Amino acid sequence: MVTVSEDSAGIHGGNEGRYEGDIPVDGDDIVVIGSGFGGLSTACYLADAGANVTVVEKNEQLGGRASELSAEGFTFDMGPSWYLMPDVFERFFGHFGRRPEEYYTLSRLDPHYRIFFKDGDRVDMVPDLEANKETFEGYEPGAGDALGRYLDKSEYTYNVGMEHFVYEDRPRLRDYIDTDVLRYSWGLSLIGTMQGHVEDYFEHPKLQQIMQYTLVFLGGAPTNTPALYNLMSHVDFNMGVYYPDGGIRALVEGMVDLGTELGVEYVTDQPVTEIAGRKGAFAVRTEHGEEYLADYVVSNADYAHTEQELLPPEKRQYSENYWESRTYAPSAYLLYLGVEGNVDPLEHHTLVLPTDWSDHFETIFDDPAWPDDPAYYLCVPSQTDDSVAPEGHSNLFALVPIAANLQDTPEIRETFRERVLDDIATNTGVDLRDRIVYEKSFCVDDFTERYNSMHGTALGMAHTLRQTALFRPSRKSAKVDGLYFTGSYTTPGIGVPMCLISGQHTAEVVGE
Repeated sequence: MVTVSEDSAGIHGGNEGRYEGDIPVDGDDIVVIGSGFGGLSTACYLADAGANVTVVEKNEQLGGRASELSAEGFTFDMGPSWYLMPDVFERFFGHFGRRPEEYYTLSRLDPHYRIFFKDGDRVDMVPDLEANKETFEGYEPGAGDALGRYLDKSEYTYNVGMEHFVYEDRPRLRDYIDTDVLRYSWGLSLIGTMQGHVEDYFEHPKLQQIMQYTLVFLGGAPTNTPALYNLMSHVDFNMGVYYPDGGIRALVEGMVDLGTELGVEYVTDQPVTEIAGRKGAFAVRTEHGEEYLADYVVSNADYAHTEQELLPPEKRQYSENYWESRTYAPSAYLLYLGVEGNVDPLEHHTLVLPTDWSDHFETIFDDPAWPDDPAYYLCVPSQTDDSVAPEGHSNLFALVPIAANLQDTPEIRETFRERVLDDIATNTGVDLRDRIVYEKSFCVDDFTERYNSMHGTALGMAHTLRQTALFRPSRKSAKVDGLYFTGSYTTPGIGVPMCLISGQHTAEVVGE
């Protein structure tokens, strides 16, 4: 573990992230429904523009899926646990004249992550690129040089893609019919899937898996995710993997603190049941009889839930058939464990992968079922942070991606629990069974209940070829003037950094 200083992180902060556009909401009252990262981000931008912003959150904590579970001395991030793309966070705080380190501290992980393949092989990906090239070369002659070429392409895709297709919002078809778009998109992998793209560089299936595991963060599979997302390898190998001390919760608290400084008000334990009225005269009503009046409303709640449950039929943009026909990112089976003793050789981020993971992806997207031979992720923050577990104990959770809308019963969970614990013991050598002192599971029905998540998806709409960029739902309602959307369903999409950027894009169109 390396503690990141201002210089070693390459963090510049300051005002570099400020954009020049004006948000015409000075003095307006705005209600943001939901406090996921999209909602927290939107609230900060709107408050900075002079609006009176109130964030109304369903649950007892702010942060949406980035909730925290604390019990018996253990502290778990219930949702996101990877801190990637540090430049996005620098840009976000920089817009407000702040720096991330004013709100939380980062540690760079070494190794970035460890992979246990189920044939007994083990490999570490580390901050040293030359060491990673040697690792690749050990699997396939020429793969070290291929990794260099792949990452050059990935870096180019990242720089062009972020500057011209992520930070620059292009919500309509006419935004793409532009000579600048043609110029910037030259050389990008706009056609084909990630599987085809990776196969152009690497033959060995394990190397292909290493280059594609980040697709889990996008809610996709190698065969249905656009090749454009090769940019994630630049994020992984070149930009590094970090940990906010105290967990992702520290990022949530930092954004809330920033919002408070800007004048945002936060309300928790208020499930919204209705969005009534019109622009300039909205009433956001909650289950407990509270009513929040607003000129504008921004929903960071699940998009389908907002339309289907909070609005009357005549004010919905999309039909029930539309939502049922979407491809959703996976749900997840999560098992939070407090364990006596250490859990070496597990690392902070650990992946356990079958040598052929196609069957697992098929059970997610093609033939939904609980996987027999799962690919999964183990997060062990106690390997980095002593504060998340009592002395002499370890904190970890297992996350198995599974299909959204699967049947989820106590009996099924118990059976799958046994399968996961057996698999961990068999493939990592760490037997947890007799050392567990705290345990909690979280699965499809919990995502639906706690987050009003469509079909219990953990992330939202997947980034398939037909659900990327302008093919995602609109951030501005076509049926209700003054109603807007932010978060993972809108562009640029899934992931904590993308939701922060979504917040800026949504704020910029409010009041137009």
